[in-house]
Amino acid sequence: MKSRILTVPNQLTFLRFGFLPFFIISIWYDHYDWALGVLIAAAVSDLLDGVLARRLNQKTELGAYLDPIADKLLLSSSFLLLAMKHKVVWWLTILVLTRDVLILVAAAAILLVVGYRPFPPSLYGKFNTGAQIIFIFLVVASTATNFRALDILEEVFVFLVAGLTIFSGVHYSFVIAKRLSGPPT
Repeated sequence: MKSRILTVPNQLTFLRFGFLPFFIISIWYDHYDWALGVLIAAAVSDLLDGVLARRLNQKTELGAYLDPIADKLLLSSSFLLLAMKHKVVWWLTILVLTRDVLILVAAAAILLVVGYRPFPPSLYGKFNTGAQIIFIFLVVASTATNFRALDILEEVFVFLVAGLTIFSGVHYSFVIAKRLSGPPT
């Protein structure tokens, strides 16, 4: 990976960080149409950042760290705010946030105790993140448009996200345990 910082893909990731306060403000003040616009812009910038990093050979270590952080910040704040606004059930929000916090705590503990060990996202973690993104989009789109057909999909995704959150969390715990018991990489 290249060590440059201001690549086009990284600038798009920084832009996604900049979208976060506008998304939070939009949800807080019940402007779900604006929040939907911010979500769409964030999704387009995320897609572009990945495509450009590969096509322009501009993958960087910084981008590898910042991209998932930008996604997680947007998702975590989405779940929390939408639960506060009674658009997402609290049990699902607590489940999602608890899994993320446990993974962060485990990663920090591993870093402090045994030093750096790479933990790339698993396929199940990627499915989980994808399902969470779709779910949040459905919630915001349903609220912004009052298109009630989205409510059915929302209900399905509540249980899909819950199942994937639990499964990917358990999977990560097995992967972490296996890597910790093996030789350093």
